[in-house]
Amino acid sequence: MLFEPDRVGRILLIATRQIGDVLLVTPLLASLRQAYPSSVIDVLVFRGKGGILEGNPHLTNILEVSEKPSREEYRNILARLFRHYDLAVNTQAGDRAHQFAFFAARHRVGLVYERDWRSAWKRWINVRWAWLDNVHTHTVTQNLALAQLLGIEETNRVVPPRAILPETLRLDTLLRAGITAYAVIHLNPMWKYKRWTNDGWKSVIHALLARRIHVFISGGPGDERECAQMAASFPEGVTSLAGQLSFGQLAQLLADARIFIGPDTAVTHLAAATGIPTLAIYGPSNPIKWGPWPKGYAGSMSPWRSLARPWQHQHNVLLLQGDDPVGHPACVPCHGEGCERHKNSSSACLKNLDADRVQSAIKELLPETKLSNR
Repeated sequence: MLFEPDRVGRILLIATRQIGDVLLVTPLLASLRQAYPSSVIDVLVFRGKGGILEGNPHLTNILEVSEKPSREEYRNILARLFRHYDLAVNTQAGDRAHQFAFFAARHRVGLVYERDWRSAWKRWINVRWAWLDNVHTHTVTQNLALAQLLGIEETNRVVPPRAILPETLRLDTLLRAGITAYAVIHLNPMWKYKRWTNDGWKSVIHALLARRIHVFISGGPGDERECAQMAASFPEGVTSLAGQLSFGQLAQLLADARIFIGPDTAVTHLAAATGIPTLAIYGPSNPIKWGPWPKGYAGSMSPWRSLARPWQHQHNVLLLQGDDPVGHPACVPCHGEGCERHKNSSSACLKNLDADRVQSAIKELLPETKLSNR
């Protein structure tokens, strides 16, 4: 162990990225708590992204900073962090995250991306560092490289949030009488390039309803209108919960679902972590790096290959990838952000994904015999 527990009273874990990325630091967070049971462990996240850590038993406090802080906010957060910690553990390779680590703690370990003179200062300020691999290493495994640098035991279980408010979601009051089986689907990822088609979703919902499975639609605060319209397009059996649940409540809803179906988004990672059958629909994204981490998976390598047909299946997660556009063989996964190379462009591979393939994957993941087993 690089630092004995009696030398580390306060730890700052830096996870300044998006919600799904924050969820995927929870194995490292759990490893830190296991090694330093009496330490204060605070997590620094972007503002509005800490909800995915709701009720996490391994942290002490959540600190927030804007994604693009003003000069005044930047000075204030640096003053708040200044030498407040014994150890900073930095999961981000960007300049600002390394600056936070430098000001926060006397000892630092972190990830470094650039392999030339540009990262010399980052390597210099860290007691130990590891190269960030954005292609061949899963994010969970990459984060746990920092546990290896510290010489502490690794635990690779992604920890779902837990509802902690007095009005914790109770399924017996949320669900209407007579709903004995339900699925959760997530229509809208944050970015358009990860999105499947509405016609495809409607086909899937029809197939689930035909199996007498109620459908709940999840979504964020900005998705209420579209999710409500989708639910209203069916006479019954479909309910939109978009914008109504905290992440802890959503995790509780997912835990009793028969199946979850969603694109490359934080909720898909959350569903995989709960252990329920999870169908992940991926297009341009690199599954080796960003595929959902199945519950119970204990391998040191990524659970996923770059491409597999008709799908890949690990533990509770089935990963289904889109179809190559005509004239572009071997396009999937391109690792790009849509066909126009920006986050709000569409992806032809997902537009081309036939609903029949998705329904076949549902049958593989949730055969008829499983309907009577829960």
